[in-house]
Amino acid sequence: MKPWTTRGVIFSALFAGVIITMSYLKISLPFSAVPITMQTLAVMLTGCILGPRYGTLAVLIVIGLTAAGFPVMGGNGGLAVLSGPTAGYIWSWPVAAGLIGWFGVRMAQNKYTFLKLLAVNFIFGALLVYPGGVWWLAHSMEMDSLSKALTAGMWPFIPGDLIKAVLSAGVVASVWRVYPVSRVLGGDSGVWDDGGKVTARH
Repeated sequence: MKPWTTRGVIFSALFAGVIITMSYLKISLPFSAVPITMQTLAVMLTGCILGPRYGTLAVLIVIGLTAAGFPVMGGNGGLAVLSGPTAGYIWSWPVAAGLIGWFGVRMAQNKYTFLKLLAVNFIFGALLVYPGGVWWLAHSMEMDSLSKALTAGMWPFIPGDLIKAVLSAGVVASVWRVYPVSRVLGGDSGVWDDGGKVTARH
C-alpha cells in the first residue's frame, strides 16, 4: 500500500470544506424529512477527484466534525444529526466516495470517459446510498410501509441525483485532462485500460 501523502491529506481537508459549503445549498420538502441538497454532488466530485483513500477521508472528516458538534451539515451538528432521519444517507457517503474513487482510478480515459463517470457516479453516489438512507428514514420516522419510505426518501430525488451525476461526470472529465488523480496521490497512479492492462493515466 502506498504511504499517505501530505498533499492528499490537504486535498481531503479542502474537499471536506467543499462538502460542508454545499450542504448549505438545500431545499426542504413539505412531505419529507430529507431535503434536496448539493452534498450528493460534492461526494461524487470528491470520490472522483481524490480517489478512494482521500475521498473517503474527506467525507469522514465531515462526519467527525459533525459528531464533535460543529454545525457543518447545513448549519447543524452533533450526534443528533448522525442519528436523525437522514443519518442513513450520511453514513453511506464514505462508502459511496470510496467506491466512486476506486473505480475512478482504474478508469482509462477515452471517448467513453463521460459515460463511464456518469454510470459510476449515479450507481455508487445515488443508487447505493438509497437503501441505507430509506431504511433508516423509515425506522426513525416509524413509517408503516415501504411505499411511504420510498416516496419520502427516494423517488423524488432520483431525477436530481441523475442531474448531479451528469454534472459531476462533466466536471471530472474536464479536470482529469489537466489534473489526474495521480497528482493528488503524489505519484503515478495505474488505471485499467480497455484491454485489462495497467497503464498510466494521461
